[in-house]
Amino acid sequence: MRARNFALVMTAALAVYVVLLAGRGIALLGTGETVPVLFGIGVLLLPLLGVWIIVTTWRSGVQIQRLSRRLDEEGSLPDVSDLPRRPSGRVDRDAADAWFDERRAEVEADQENWRVWYRLAYAYEIAGDRKRARATMRRAVELEAGSR
Repeated sequence: MRARNFALVMTAALAVYVVLLAGRGIALLGTGETVPVLFGIGVLLLPLLGVWIIVTTWRSGVQIQRLSRRLDEEGSLPDVSDLPRRPSGRVDRDAADAWFDERRAEVEADQENWRVWYRLAYAYEIAGDRKRARATMRRAVELEAGSR
């Protein structure tokens, strides 16, 4: 719940920034001079990029949350509570690697099952590879959408 509240606050802050930035871009367009108008066009592209980032991030979050709820209802959310942890609270590297190998074997055995892709994404996350975790989670979302 705290992560969602933080995301809402950050989205609101970014929305304010986008509005202020758009205002600056419009003011530059209003000068009528060539160079400021060109800058104004460039500045107006930034709010469009910001809105696109906000929308895609929230859409991804909603899709992942939907998968999490389905797995929770089925009682098959990944559970790493029994894995040893470092003093920082992160899962021990060797334990994370072993857990990852198990999840990878599950995917190799059933590549069209979104549930095993979700668990593999979670394994990437606890191993600290967020880039691959996001890509793998996207695959899980695609497979789940195709199965509906």
